[in-house]
Amino acid sequence: MKRIISLGCLLLMVATMNAQQILRIKIKDAEKKEALQGATIKVDGQVAGVADSAGRADMTVSNGQHNIEISTLGYITQNIIIQQVDTNILTILMTEDNTNLEEVTLIASTRNNQAIESSPLKVEVLGKEEVGEEVGIRPGNIASILGDVSGVQIQQSSAVSGNSNVKIQGLPGRYTQILRDGMPLYDGFSGGFGILTIPPLDLKQIELIKGSASTLFGGGAIAGLINLISRKPTFEQEADIVANYTTLSELNLNAFVAKRYKKMGYTLFAGYTTQQAKDVNNDGFSDVPTSNCLLLHPKLFFYLSDKTIVSVGYSGTFDKRKGGDMLVLQHKEDNLHQYFEENNSTRHTGEYAIDHFFKGDTKLTIKGSASYFDKTTKDNLLELAAGQLSYYNEVSLYKPIGHSQLVAGINTVGDNYQVKHNDLVPLQSFANTTIGAFAQYTLHIKDKTTIDAGLRIDDHLKYGLFVLPRIAFFHQIDKHFGARGGFGMGYKTPNPLMQQDIEYAPNYILPLADSVKAERSLGGNFDVNYKKEWDKEHTLFINGSAFLTQIDHPLYIGQGYALENRKDPLVTAGTDIYVKMGIKKWELYGGYTFTSVPATYGPAGNIPLSPKNRLAFVVVKEIEEEWRFGLEGSYTGSQNRYDGSQTPGYMFVALMAQYKLGKHVLLVLNCENLLDYRMSKEEALYTGSISYPTFKPLWAPIDGRVVNLSVRWKL
Repeated sequence: MKRIISLGCLLLMVATMNAQQILRIKIKDAEKKEALQGATIKVDGQVAGVADSAGRADMTVSNGQHNIEISTLGYITQNIIIQQVDTNILTILMTEDNTNLEEVTLIASTRNNQAIESSPLKVEVLGKEEVGEEVGIRPGNIASILGDVSGVQIQQSSAVSGNSNVKIQGLPGRYTQILRDGMPLYDGFSGGFGILTIPPLDLKQIELIKGSASTLFGGGAIAGLINLISRKPTFEQEADIVANYTTLSELNLNAFVAKRYKKMGYTLFAGYTTQQAKDVNNDGFSDVPTSNCLLLHPKLFFYLSDKTIVSVGYSGTFDKRKGGDMLVLQHKEDNLHQYFEENNSTRHTGEYAIDHFFKGDTKLTIKGSASYFDKTTKDNLLELAAGQLSYYNEVSLYKPIGHSQLVAGINTVGDNYQVKHNDLVPLQSFANTTIGAFAQYTLHIKDKTTIDAGLRIDDHLKYGLFVLPRIAFFHQIDKHFGARGGFGMGYKTPNPLMQQDIEYAPNYILPLADSVKAERSLGGNFDVNYKKEWDKEHTLFINGSAFLTQIDHPLYIGQGYALENRKDPLVTAGTDIYVKMGIKKWELYGGYTFTSVPATYGPAGNIPLSPKNRLAFVVVKEIEEEWRFGLEGSYTGSQNRYDGSQTPGYMFVALMAQYKLGKHVLLVLNCENLLDYRMSKEEALYTGSISYPTFKPLWAPIDGRVVNLSVRWKL
């Protein structure tokens, strides 16, 4: 009897093995012959697998005839029929589909490569075309391109050094988190000159998340975050060189080269910027500092197997800036003309990332960075040399589960600030250490609804435990309409060196008092999309949103240069509307943001230097693929000064002409601030004496009209 049962089991196993076969598929780009990661494979209408980093997917299917459907964003869906499963690898070549650029944009910030249109997070992506255009317009840094987005404001915090920060939805710049490839870049002392030392040539795309995004990236993303996505090597040799010169005597020389081989690849960026000091309004002080900045960013990629990719990189920034009295800058100082501010900084950053793919496109990521920022600041009275060590490490797992995805991980982030050789400075040292765990579950319901539910738990060494839940959804109402909404919590621990609308010299800032509390936030948003496509050349996309954020115990620099909590919460609410249109060779963009703050905050209600009304627009016309003309502008409404008085509103307009010379050369002529609007036309930029000036908080440009000509050679 036992023999009969054993024989029956054996026959059943053999029958099962004969009935089930391994279907091996490899998916490539039809033109470039590169592997396509993330393609979805359906067998007889059911999702059976997702292509890994090598474009491969192995699936267990029954023997016999099957209908196979392969689809991925940006490519034409392939449908094939196989009569019999065999052991050979079935190679599928996918052809690009450029009929819908908005749909094919994938968001790295969600960690599961969601399409921009169906993401529950409110994201705007400045893709390859926008970033590439900015390379010729403002090759030195990304400040200009960020300021073109509705709901985003670039606010200059120092008239002497030129330092700036990024505001989203009316909130101060310290509530915006800046990342590179998902890892924090600048905060606290190291935040100085952050966006001013990031050139667009080194980037693939820029992702802006508006609203709370603390689950995946930490509590500091209260207003939102900016994730800078680096370029990666391809099998084709890349060489990209840009030279630019402006009427303000600024010279930019940038170069990017990259190449991927079978087992390794590399990218290399090198850039140099030099700027002469300029006194635009003839008040005796520089409106643009003299500066020299060198950037280096080499990165190596190792493709150890079809499943494992390792990358290591280094970033070096060497920046020197000096502003102040023009006679001092010209070495003609005397007893009256003495004022200057000089900043010499270096930043060394090492980074690594390991991606390993398991069966079913499960991905393990281990990544991290360590950065040391060293800056010496001196003026005619004091000198301070200090350094900050910052670090970040993370282990995370991405796992598809049927029609859903799970992302979970742990990370540690910290920084340590130390003053060198100056016992007179009140704040001698400052440190942060946070260990966190996070998880996000994304559920897709019938290709119409996507729900994100996430939770982060952070433990700060000094301020204790922070529990941050977040939930968001997107629903495709019909062919044209979609809606999304979300709610999330965040926090910001006190940092006396945090970015402010006014740049405070660290020489004077006091240590934290024990009574200072961490800021905690609640934030929500809701928006509706409308999309209409008549044909490839006629498209319309409209997004309208409402947002609300409350921050308890908001921090500010009070009297005596001490960080303090306000008693009343900071509450911002508003609407953000933007429209994109394509009409044959015309591209049009318009955005409007309204932000309101209740009267409990500030001298007259609104956050100082934050406009209630802001309008941005872009118009681009292409002629016969050789000429490209662009007109962009923004209207910034009235803002509250710190004393409660109001500034006038103003227009900022820029005009660009681009000519394609042959296959590889682009010439760009650009004029920024065409109307030459400057704050100095409305009021003096400083009070006090020439020897000891006090510069006012800036609410408008001070550098005036600027024309630049760039030449770009691209292979």
